[in-house]
Amino acid sequence: MSACTTDTTARELLCRDGAAATHLKLISIFIIFFTSVVGISFPVLLAKAFHGKPVYDRAILVIKCFAAGVILSTSLVHVLPDAFSALSDCRVAVNHPWKDYPFAGLVTLFGALLALLVDLTASTHVDGGSHHHHHGEKSVGPEYSPIDGDHRGHKKLGVEEEGKGRLTEFRVIGEEGDEELVGKRVGMVVVVDGEAEAAEMVRMRQRQRLVSQVLEIGIIFHSVIIGVTMGMSQNKCTIRPLVAALAFHQIFEGMGLGGCIAQAGFSVVTTAYMCFMFSVTTPVGIMLGMIMFSLTGYDDSNVNALIMEGLLGSLSSGILIYMALVNLISPDFFHNKMMETWLKKACYLSLVLGSISMSILALWA
Repeated sequence: MSACTTDTTARELLCRDGAAATHLKLISIFIIFFTSVVGISFPVLLAKAFHGKPVYDRAILVIKCFAAGVILSTSLVHVLPDAFSALSDCRVAVNHPWKDYPFAGLVTLFGALLALLVDLTASTHVDGGSHHHHHGEKSVGPEYSPIDGDHRGHKKLGVEEEGKGRLTEFRVIGEEGDEELVGKRVGMVVVVDGEAEAAEMVRMRQRQRLVSQVLEIGIIFHSVIIGVTMGMSQNKCTIRPLVAALAFHQIFEGMGLGGCIAQAGFSVVTTAYMCFMFSVTTPVGIMLGMIMFSLTGYDDSNVNALIMEGLLGSLSSGILIYMALVNLISPDFFHNKMMETWLKKACYLSLVLGSISMSILALWA
């Protein structure tokens, strides 16, 4: 323990400069906000540019696989090692109960189980809402109902999204020779084989929205931790390279979350709100860290700060690992009917590229 304390003290004597650290943190707030906006907006705008075109669904799928790689790498290469490092720090690990049990792994497990519980509860709620609708009760979330009139002998079903009056149409095949169109987009209409499949597509859309929302919660935990840790630090030698690394970190993480938001098909207002919340979370965390330091005098090497960082990081890591593997990777690679051989290869390469891009940043942040 004495060696650890001596090394830390020597390093802080060389690099500890409150005024310089504050100046760097104020600059970082604007840089990180800008790069966060760029990162999360890029896949959303890209999806909007391709919307209604034949390659739209495939482009969204490739973007989502890149997003899954980024999220998985974030949880395993960035968040989890930092959590273990914080709780195994010599100033924490010498005390009970932190030296008696691997709490980082336990809380990560709890985070994954918590994400599963939220997933199961929300999925049951969504499925139950659709059943209640058939019994004359008000359903939760989007509903589908017949639209008056036929078009070339085809019945159309409409889906009103988020009560905003925006209509997504599903055309039910009603003539011979239409089977080859099933699952394909004809203009702004998706052709489906019967009302049951239309209802299933609605349920899948609700599911995608749920995944995006839970994923953003996990990422927000992670972003707050990063921001507060930087805001409390008075070490200019640590902050200077961290600003540049976090700028790239936010771009890739934003692309990951933005890809999921784009596929979920939220309204413009909801999409803008989710993008804004991601963009401001780390800058707000930095400001909170600066306020905490000014009020308490605690910096990022304080025992309580390390414990908080380790526990919240572990929880965030568990949530992100579950979301990446269960809700992003598994459904698309094993249960998506669009996954032709060439598309599966393209998605896998996109997944690997996203993982590698985020993993390389671990050299600096």
